[in-house]
Amino acid sequence: MAVTDLPLLAMLRSRMQWQQARQTLIAENVANADMPGFRPRDLTALRLDPATGKPATSGTLALTQAGHMAPIGAAGPGADPRKTKSFEVRPSGNAVNLEEEMMKAGDNQSDYQLAASMYQKSLDTLKIAIGKR
Repeated sequence: MAVTDLPLLAMLRSRMQWQQARQTLIAENVANADMPGFRPRDLTALRLDPATGKPATSGTLALTQAGHMAPIGAAGPGADPRKTKSFEVRPSGNAVNLEEEMMKAGDNQSDYQLAASMYQKSLDTLKIAIGKR
């Protein structure tokens, strides 16, 4: 088994690839901020249904009792205002909000740096374990 086949390293590597793909979409949104009719795109995280372990489809989660937690992305007390969808569309049909895109880019960069740092620390730990350091 190669060192790169370890589950932790594979997970971090795929997370960094996902962050790179998301950064590409965010950059395209910013580049097309003045194009008439352009709609911004973004990648969404895959969420699994805890009961089945399969990807959750929209509308499968609901509040059935007052003590239940709200579904991910639902507005309510304690909700992150940056995560709410805005419906600002210019008369030209363009729906890109540069402020939102720049906040997404900053969050995405922080997440990528965290994953890259964890990847490097994992490699350092493996080097210590095999006596190369």
